[in-house]
Amino acid sequence: MTDSAKQQIIVILGPTACGKTALSVAVAQRFNCEIISADSMQVYQGMDIGSAKIKPAEQKGIPHHLLDIMPPNEAFSVADFHRLADQAIADISSRGKLPLICGGTGLYINSLVAPYNFSSSIDSDPQIREKLRLEFEKNGGEDMYQRLQQIDPHYASKIHPHDSRRLIRALEIYDVSGKAPSELQQENQPVKYRPIMIGLIADRAKIYRLIEQRIELMLDEGLVEEVKKLLDVGVSRDAVSMQGLGYKQIAAYLAGEITLDEAVDILKRDTRRFAKRQITWFKRDPRICWFNIDQYLEEGELVNAVSFRIAQMLEEA
Repeated sequence: MTDSAKQQIIVILGPTACGKTALSVAVAQRFNCEIISADSMQVYQGMDIGSAKIKPAEQKGIPHHLLDIMPPNEAFSVADFHRLADQAIADISSRGKLPLICGGTGLYINSLVAPYNFSSSIDSDPQIREKLRLEFEKNGGEDMYQRLQQIDPHYASKIHPHDSRRLIRALEIYDVSGKAPSELQQENQPVKYRPIMIGLIADRAKIYRLIEQRIELMLDEGLVEEVKKLLDVGVSRDAVSMQGLGYKQIAAYLAGEITLDEAVDILKRDTRRFAKRQITWFKRDPRICWFNIDQYLEEGELVNAVSFRIAQMLEEA
């Protein structure tokens, strides 16, 4: 498929708490867009505060897709996201509107804008996964990471030795399929879209301040009560959704394993680390046009600058 035949989309991305949600609504109003969430936690029903899910009033009449589509006890993969995002993009485009992808889950965004093979489509083997999980829990990830380096040095270079989820999944894929994740990724899915990619960034210290402010707001809005309600209705602490930032830490507090102050401190620390990983992930893509939010005194100035650049790129496309 030639570039000119590919569907145009806008992508707004960046680390957590930098203002992507508000910017996406403002841009959508100017360019006749509908918004598709690329956030791995906002797909879950009842997980609103901890995921910083946009409130109905904040949507300002702009249709939002892939919010509240999954029960919190069910898993949701990048392959699921890609399939549903494809459907939403086609639907939005069929009505003469421009799809706008907004979120901070790099793997989700990458599945739309870069050639990608869905190793997540390989069936999970519960016994192998549990064996690997117990090994990580008992011994840490160093030996497992060294094993992955021997099997797939390219993929190993992209993840941290302490990233238990990706490390376990990579070794599981190899044990199940006999193929390294990078080998599977070479069997690329074609890219169907022409993305205009807008990134928000700020000084690291400011990002950390914004993260702390957001977490304090979440607590004021009832994060503890939200997690308690999920646990009370039977959502397992082992569910994928409950491994999300905020939910995992508060669940540990509610179980009496740590104090609330400890849970909040861990949440702030883990969110800072998450933001750092997001920045590292996105900085690899040279197509992203970055806007430093520190340079704009008012939100309207940022909206104007981003909108001007999008208009230019649409004309060039």
